[in-house]
Formats: sequence, C-alpha cells, structure tokens
Amino acid sequence: MTELPADPASLSPQEMRRLQQELQRFMLGYEFGLREIETKISILSDEFRHMHDYNPIEHVSSRVKSAESLFSKITRKKLPRDLDAIREHVRDVAGVRVTCSFVQDAYRIFDLLTQQEDVTVIEVKDYIESPKPNGYKSLHAIVEVPVFLSTGRQDVPVEVQLRTIAMDFWASLEHKIHYKYDGRVPADLVGQLRDAADTAQALDDRMQALHQELHGPHR
Repeated sequence: MTELPADPASLSPQEMRRLQQELQRFMLGYEFGLREIETKISILSDEFRHMHDYNPIEHVSSRVKSAESLFSKITRKKLPRDLDAIREHVRDVAGVRVTCSFVQDAYRIFDLLTQQEDVTVIEVKDYIESPKPNGYKSLHAIVEVPVFLSTGRQDVPVEVQLRTIAMDFWASLEHKIHYKYDGRVPADLVGQLRDAADTAQALDDRMQALHQELHGPHR
C-alpha cells in the first residue's frame, strides 16, 4: 500500500523518485486498460464500415484522469490517501465515450462490447431508460479488462459511456453552464436545460423512427 503524502515537498529525493515511479506504474495500468477497450471499439467500427452499409459508431473519445484530479477526488470523498483506496473506490480513472446516431445503437454497441469473453461487466447505470433529474441521459458501464504486464496480469476497470449525438450535445452544454456558474446555476437556466433535454429526446425519437422507416427495425 503506497500512501500519498499530504506535502510531497517533505520527501527526500529518493522517496520522491520512488513515489513517482509507483504513480507512473499505477497510471500506466489504466492507460493500457483504456487502450484495450479503445481497440475493441475501433475493431467494431472498422468492421461495420467495411462489411455493413451502416456504422452505428459516430465518434469515440477517451481520457485518463490526471493524478491531480484523482487526489482531489479522494479528498472530496474523504478516502485514505493511498493507491489501494483509489483502485478500490474510484472506478472512472479511465473512461471512453462512444457517440452513436440513435438510441438503439448505444445498446447495440454495449451488447457487442460486453459479450466479449475477456470483458467483465462490473456495474451498469442506464440513464437513458432512467434519466437524471436534470435531464442527463447516457448509458454508463464499468467494465474490467485484463492487461498483461511484465509483472503479471492486472484487471483494469474502465468506464464506458454510450450516448446519442443529441445527448452528447446536451451534456456538453450542461457542463459548460455548470462550469461558468461554478455549480450554482440559476433556476431559470436549470428549467431551460430540462426543456432542452426533452427536445433532444424528441429529436432522438423522431430520427430513430425515420431511420427505421428507411431501413427496418433491426438496423
């Protein structure tokens, strides 16, 4: 168990180097786990592009939280300042977001990804079926993939978010507004955001109906 010091400046040069190496090894595990998931999604996208007349994957983005962000999170959660606590309690260190055209595509990609034998589903939160009170919609899953290092196998959790273009546009706007007001968003803007979420859902429903009319219910 590596405890993170409250004041890194108090460490000797040797202790600082050891801590940096442990942090680097810790973060690399998540980088490699994220790479595994990205590769799986990329393979699915390439197959759809080359072998089918329709690709449900529009865009993919990913990130690994910075060490600074992780330390801030464990402080807010009042967790012990050690890497084992992060590994156990912080499941979104690595994350990938898949943007799809239609709602049914988000579920389709989720099924294709999680049915792979080396992907283990840890947790699913379906905010498409049950949106958050503010209107946020997305399908969230924590999955675990094995990474094989020189030190042996490491099972790495990765957060996967799947949403439509309309949901992603709404979430991006909502994030910018919350950042601008430092989380204290005026009530009238909160109401407008909720209305915009309803509009985005109506657009998703209409576009999916048009898509099914053109291509049938299973495309």
